Amino acid sequence: MTRTVLSLVALGALASMTVFGQQQPPAGQRPQPPDVNLVITGPGGPPKLAIAPFIAASSDAETIAAAKTISDVLYDDINYEREYYMIAKDAIATVPKSASIDEVPLAPWKELNADGLIVGSVQKTGSGILVRVRLIRVGSGTTVLGKEYSGSIANPRQYAHTISDEIFMQQLALRGVARTKLAFTSDRDAERMAGTEAREIKEIYFADYDGANARRVTVSKTLNVAPAWSPDGQALAYSSWRPAGQFGTFQDVIISYIYKGVRETPANGNPEKQNYLPAWSPDGTKVAFTLSQGGNQEIYVINRDGTGLRRLTNSPDIDTSPTWSPTGTQIAWVSGRSGNPQVYIMNADGTGQQKLTNESWADRPTWSRPPFNEIAYAARSGAGFDIKVYSFASGQATKITDGIGSNESPAFSPNGRHLAFVSTRNGKAQIFTIDRDGKNLRQITREGNNGYPNWSQ
Repeated sequence: MTRTVLSLVALGALASMTVFGQQQPPAGQRPQPPDVNLVITGPGGPPKLAIAPFIAASSDAETIAAAKTISDVLYDDINYEREYYMIAKDAIATVPKSASIDEVPLAPWKELNADGLIVGSVQKTGSGILVRVRLIRVGSGTTVLGKEYSGSIANPRQYAHTISDEIFMQQLALRGVARTKLAFTSDRDAERMAGTEAREIKEIYFADYDGANARRVTVSKTLNVAPAWSPDGQALAYSSWRPAGQFGTFQDVIISYIYKGVRETPANGNPEKQNYLPAWSPDGTKVAFTLSQGGNQEIYVINRDGTGLRRLTNSPDIDTSPTWSPTGTQIAWVSGRSGNPQVYIMNADGTGQQKLTNESWADRPTWSRPPFNEIAYAARSGAGFDIKVYSFASGQATKITDGIGSNESPAFSPNGRHLAFVSTRNGKAQIFTIDRDGKNLRQITREGNNGYPNWSQ
């Protein structure tokens, strides 16, 4: 394994926060059921939730802007999960503003039939800001959640993301995605490789789940694709075309520790042994990937430190694009052994290989986390592809995209409720997200061409 220390491009200022109150459990740990005495409910349907504009308790422009940002982003974050009926902002604007979050007149909110109300304030401090928030049951005036956050004002969106995730955990035992990140490949900086292989450069970026705060990770001025987040969110594995002198370039798997400025090449590829399309095991100790030697592509697994290389498939046809099951005991991948590429599954040691799909062409499987345990993939549909979701419970695959453009390279969110994917529906290749039921389609990227999304855990 080769290790290189890099000077990375600045990844942007993240809010450094101190949170007073119970924290969300670590990824992979089953959340506790919510306290029913604190859960806001609606009369026979989803609760109606209002978010009052956050109060700027300091009169400077920076604090006023931060209060507005937190209010707006929090509204979008909570609306994203479709668990509440969100009272419209124009209706909220008719309610007189409160001077303090400690004394909130509830009569106007009752007139709007709100079941729950979120109020908050932002105050400038000597070292940054103090953000206070309350979730109120409107009918009784009971505060069911109260939190304070202190830290930098540099990224006020992070406060909104944290509040949203903690509300979902406390109210519904639901792991929200507001604090997650999407990694992807992009040519948005319009750079080109020089020399005889002159072509567009693609670099690795990551952004908030909604596309905001995009930051560039790689600066290698080559082709970098297929990023995959490590389970702890500290590293990205990806495929990179590395220079090979007279041999041109070759693909190799890179692990970049993005907050340390260190990168490693655990598989140590070369022009005769190319490695690509990495996928982390759920515990972060192993990486599955495609190894191409002599033109034969097979699935291998290696420890993240470069030891313990093991071959899992053995077929003269293509075997590529691995993804791990939530338990780490199985791997799904794409194979052409039965004709056109299909999704297969096998045990993590390579045994028990069996075909899962019967499409005209299937590619890029992604395996969701509990509680759904589904596999999404791209299936050929006419001249392009659509995203399908295979349910192990029903044994059926359901198409969730609408046939507009080509829709490819799906990636599940960590709670299994959403998918990021690439679509050409608006012309260029862009990242979109959609819910697993085919609703809530949203465009995430808009600059350049973008591909290979992957959702942090």
